[in-house]
Amino acid sequence: MPTDTATSAVMAVAPAPPGEAAHHFAALLAYETDCWDVHDALANGPADFVLLDVRSAQAYAAGHVDGAVSLPHRGISESTLAGFGPDTSYVVYCAGPHCNGADRAARRLAELGRPVKKMIGGVTGWLDEGFTLVAGAAPSGQEIQS
Repeated sequence: MPTDTATSAVMAVAPAPPGEAAHHFAALLAYETDCWDVHDALANGPADFVLLDVRSAQAYAAGHVDGAVSLPHRGISESTLAGFGPDTSYVVYCAGPHCNGADRAARRLAELGRPVKKMIGGVTGWLDEGFTLVAGAAPSGQEIQS
């Protein structure tokens, strides 16, 4: 039986008090959603948000979430959002955890007064969950020109 009472690297910094942890994780859920929940909403409804692929048009054409609208993050503006109501909620994604395009897009949408969440994991997370991508440019009328 081990007698070593050293603290692990995991517990070298103690967990936050439960009340603070609950507040922190509730806040994260207000800012983020995951691939599984997005997939479920798109497949089974309600899809009560617009899913924005904020990567380049070329990356979108190479493979994107079916139902996503292509709007590269650099092109987000009042004019590119004009086709959506002011209370439209958005979910944004980019390539994956190594990419900050979704964060840039979410920040811009929020600055424009639009409700937004980030799909954590992006394309990488989507594929890791076993979901598929579809290839091809945005259909006419679904692409947003910046």
